[in-house]
Amino acid sequence: MAKGGSPPDGELVQLLTPDGERIESVTGSDGTVYRADFTDDEYRGLYRDLVIVRKLDAEATALQRQGELGIWASLLGQEAAQVGSGRALRPQDMAFPTYREHGVLYCRGIDPIMPLGLFRGVDQGGWDPNEFKFNMYTIVIGAQTLHATGYAMGVTMDGKTGTEDGEAVIAYFGDGATSQGDVNEAFIWAGVFNAPMVFFCQNNQYAISEPLERQTRIPLYRRAAGFGFPGIRVDGNDVLASYAVTRAALDHARLGQGPTMIEAYTYRMGAHTTSDDPTRYRIASEVEAWQAKDPILRVRAFLEKQQIADAAFFTEVDEQAKREAVHLRERVLEMPDPSPSTIFDNVYPHGSPLVDQQRAGFSDYQASFEGSAH
Repeated sequence: MAKGGSPPDGELVQLLTPDGERIESVTGSDGTVYRADFTDDEYRGLYRDLVIVRKLDAEATALQRQGELGIWASLLGQEAAQVGSGRALRPQDMAFPTYREHGVLYCRGIDPIMPLGLFRGVDQGGWDPNEFKFNMYTIVIGAQTLHATGYAMGVTMDGKTGTEDGEAVIAYFGDGATSQGDVNEAFIWAGVFNAPMVFFCQNNQYAISEPLERQTRIPLYRRAAGFGFPGIRVDGNDVLASYAVTRAALDHARLGQGPTMIEAYTYRMGAHTTSDDPTRYRIASEVEAWQAKDPILRVRAFLEKQQIADAAFFTEVDEQAKREAVHLRERVLEMPDPSPSTIFDNVYPHGSPLVDQQRAGFSDYQASFEGSAH
């Protein structure tokens, strides 16, 4: 096990190398010491999370390819950033996801069937954000950062910061979202109002087909300084570092010390969504280079080197992941198709004469096809 050190060039916090060597601690440029001390059971639990999340994600991709989902946004390659940060959240913290945070959703205890209802088109997601402290998926790029910042400002107004058991808020987004006005506006508001916010950017190197160099001339985490709060870059394929950096930033926020931006430097191994073809804009050798940094393989190497897990454990985890994936598939196929008229059900909380009129017109239109060949 390597001793503590500082990030190379002050840019990257890493606690677990691609070869599975653990670094005891890393000291940031501001003096913050990042470390992740877990029990053997907890290390094994992190590995289990990573494997299951990846397997469920692969099953969802397969379901879309078979016509059972309308679209799917895979997290392949980003599991460590999501599981690490997701496990760093305390029960009282609130998360605002994009449409790809399946790993964080899993860590918050939400049934993984929930987002598949959204992508199958049978519901709007289905979970209660207040119950799980995890907001609904947001499709509009970057919009959730404003929602999160407003929520965080409310946390401060309610007097729920300033102590170790205070509340903090985290907003997830991708590197492409940093070019959106909403995200930059959220930075301004969070900085000016000292909101208890963590901006968690998963820099997976591509905004759909646009490479990072077309998004920024400087590392993304350095943008935070311009808005008056700290930024830090973490190895997003390192689940231990992702946990340690996120936990520190959340605790910083809950104590009333304001926002932090985390850039999780990772890679999207698959397509942006199942509608995308990444072979059109990136080369195979680039993907292969990042596969050598696979977040799951490095945790497995660590567990093996430290003799924390044996072959029987890895087999058992794989079998559990397969069972959960099969169960997920079965439940997706059993989802009932909603009536088309249900699109009018939740437009206004107390109804609307205009919506009622539109519903009636739509129902008449549908009825006109009864008994025809259409």
